[in-house]
Amino acid sequence: MEYEKLNKIILERLKENLPEHLSYHSVMHVKDVIESVEKIAKSEKVNEEDLLLLKTAALFHDTGFLYGSKDHEEKSCEIAEEYLSDYGYSESQIEKIKGMIMATKIPQTPYNHLEQILADADLDYLGRDDFFVIGDKLFEELSMFGIVNSERDWNLLQEKFLESHHYFTRTAINSRNQKKQDNLNIIKTKLKNY
Repeated sequence: MEYEKLNKIILERLKENLPEHLSYHSVMHVKDVIESVEKIAKSEKVNEEDLLLLKTAALFHDTGFLYGSKDHEEKSCEIAEEYLSDYGYSESQIEKIKGMIMATKIPQTPYNHLEQILADADLDYLGRDDFFVIGDKLFEELSMFGIVNSERDWNLLQEKFLESHHYFTRTAINSRNQKKQDNLNIIKTKLKNY
């Protein structure tokens, strides 16, 4: 599996072709998810082959945004399929990767350990210190799409999302749940003060 080669090609394609207005679904987000996947996978004692599959799925998981946000996960799977067999990935590995990509679709429904890891990595920031910095980028993007119209709308959406979200891996539960709860409490306070 020629992951390093693919990583360069795909990140370059995203850098050049992702729409400017995607402040959240950006190359930075993809790199962040790859990094989170590595940390979680290491802690979950994933083997080398599965780690490469995870990193590959993380690399491709939002490539569908090149064609718009609607059903981007399905499109990401198609894009992954276009590339992967030319870079040494077997049919069964490609199927696993597509499963992982689909596990990032909201509401997340991962069906196995690897899918759980990618789902957790994709939303790792919910339980981190940079939650509000990253959240602002998503707010900007959703405002652009007309999905939220005010900061209050955004905070209501975040409150609902954080309350319904849960991590799947032991690693994410142990390392991210408390901070996610803290972030939710800050949002609740903001909403009280409107």
